[in-house]
Amino acid sequence: MKQSFRICLAWSVVLVGLNSFVIGSVDDWPKFRGHTEQGISTAKNVPTFWSTEKNIVWKKEIPHRGWSSPLLIDGKIILTTAKEELVDGMHDLKVLQVDAETGEILWIKTVLKATKEEGEDRHPKNSLASPTPAIEDGVIYAHFGHMGTVALDFDTGETLWKQKISYTAKNGAGGTPIIVDDKLVFTTDSVEEPVVTALYKKTGEIAWRTTRSHQVQNNFSHGTPLLIDNHGRKEIISPGSGMVGAYRPEDGKEIWKVRYRMGFSMSPRPIFVDDVIYMSTSFSRASFLAIKVDGATGDLTDTHVLWMNHRSMPKTPSPNYVDGNIITLEDDGRLQSLSSETGERLWMEPLRGKFSASPVQVGNLLYIVSEEGLCYVIRVRDDGCEIISEIPMEEETLATPAIVDNTIYLRTRHHLWKIQEG
Repeated sequence: MKQSFRICLAWSVVLVGLNSFVIGSVDDWPKFRGHTEQGISTAKNVPTFWSTEKNIVWKKEIPHRGWSSPLLIDGKIILTTAKEELVDGMHDLKVLQVDAETGEILWIKTVLKATKEEGEDRHPKNSLASPTPAIEDGVIYAHFGHMGTVALDFDTGETLWKQKISYTAKNGAGGTPIIVDDKLVFTTDSVEEPVVTALYKKTGEIAWRTTRSHQVQNNFSHGTPLLIDNHGRKEIISPGSGMVGAYRPEDGKEIWKVRYRMGFSMSPRPIFVDDVIYMSTSFSRASFLAIKVDGATGDLTDTHVLWMNHRSMPKTPSPNYVDGNIITLEDDGRLQSLSSETGERLWMEPLRGKFSASPVQVGNLLYIVSEEGLCYVIRVRDDGCEIISEIPMEEETLATPAIVDNTIYLRTRHHLWKIQEG
C-alpha cells in the first residue's frame, strides 16, 4: 500500500439539496450507487487504509466474470456473473448470493443462456454480466441487456419469470434497471432503434416501450435511468445517444427532452440536485450539461440548458455533487471540480490509471477505483484535497464498491473483498 499526502484542491461534503428519497439502514447498500442512487454513503467508521493482506476480513473467489456492482441487503450480497467459455454453444448467465459475514456463496444459479453471437456483441473491456441488479420486496431483478431479464426469489434463487427483448446492443450490456412503482425500467437503445422499456415487475410482461423522439447516427447506448420528482410529478430521466428524455412512469410518454450534438454509447448516470440535472453526454467527445427542471414540457434544448462544459469530461464514470460543486472523473484520470452554477472549472487533479467505476462519497472522503485495481481514498477540504491512500489490489476492476458502516465490499476481476479496519 502506498500512502501519499498530496494537495489537489477540493471541499467538504454536504447532502442537502440532493434528490431526496428515504435513506435506509447504513448496514445495507440496496441499489446501484447506493440508497440515493447518486454515489453517497452515510456510513460511519469506513476504512481508509488497507492492502491485499491488511484489514481484509475475507477474500472470496467469484466464479467466471462480471462487472455488476455488489448489492447488500439483510446481510446478503447479490452479484451477477457469466461464463465466457461456451458450453454447447451457449454462455451461462448467473446470479449468486454471498453471506456478508463469512464470504460463503449461499447459492449460485444459471438463470439465462446467451448465444455465441450475443456474447460477441460487446466491447472487449465489457463482461457478459455488467448491469447491476435491482432488488425490492424479496425479489431480485437481474438484467443482462439484449440477452434477457429475469426475476428471482431473494432467499432461494428460484426463477419467478424471464423476459427477453432482442436487439443489437453494440459494445454489450451496461445499463442498470430501476424499479418505479409496479414496473422495472431500463434502456434498450439499439443500433437500429433507441427505446426505453418498462416491464411489469410482477410478471415480466411488457408494460410499455417508447422510441426516443430524437435519433442520431449512433443510436446505441447503455444508460441507467434515474427517478426524480419534478415539482410533484414523477419522471424517469433516461439519457441516451443525442438526447436525454423524461418519461411518464405509467405509460412511457415523453414529457420533455434536451438534445445534444455529440453523445452516444451512454454510460454515466445523471445526478439531480436542487431542481437541476447534471450529466455527461459520453462518447465520443463528452460534454457536461446542467439542465433546469421546473415543470416545463416539450423540447427544452434552447431554454433550459444552464451551461455546458466540454473540457475533459467523463465518458463512463458518473458524477458527484459536493459542497455546491460538481465533481467529475474523466476516464483517463482527470478529477475535476466544476461550479454547479456556471460550469467553470475550479480545479483539476490527474490520477494514475484508467477509470470506469463511479466514485463513492463518504463524509469528506471520496473512494475511487481504477480499472487497474488502484484504490484511492481522497480527503476533501474547502481549499484542497489530500490523497490519503493509493492501494493496489493487484486485479483489474470496473465495479463501483458498496460502502456501509465499518465496511467496504469491493469486486475485482476474480474476487469479492470485505474490507474492515481491525
